[in-house]
Amino acid sequence: MKRTTLLFTAMTTCTYAVNAQDLKSKDVPAIVKETLAKKYPHAAKVSWEKEKGNYEANWGGRSGEDTSVLFTPKGAFVEEVDAIPVSQLPANIPHFVKAYYKGAKITEAGRVTDATGKKMFEAEIKGKDLLFDESGKYIKQD
Repeated sequence: MKRTTLLFTAMTTCTYAVNAQDLKSKDVPAIVKETLAKKYPHAAKVSWEKEKGNYEANWGGRSGEDTSVLFTPKGAFVEEVDAIPVSQLPANIPHFVKAYYKGAKITEAGRVTDATGKKMFEAEIKGKDLLFDESGKYIKQD
């Protein structure tokens, strides 16, 4: 039993470490930093994370994460997420969360723009991101 518990704890820790890992700027590929500088010349005090094999740049606001941008290791733009107050989400999103995620509270919200220009909303609950289209219709859990 102890061995199973230890194995589960180790796997959970490793899974978390793989999903989001803080990085130093020197550990980010030059092409990714160059793409960020070209696309977002105003970005300052950027912090980096590695998320699902991609590189996430965060900056702005009190938390330093008002804007998050995701790039592939080759520097291709994946998406931008701009933090918004939960109150700015379409009204049906909190209703969806209440109906399908009993007792869960939306802790963070964002307006997402992907590489094709498609706009979506993101609502974070219990460490998971839920994606919704512009009208607030559920798309998927990310």
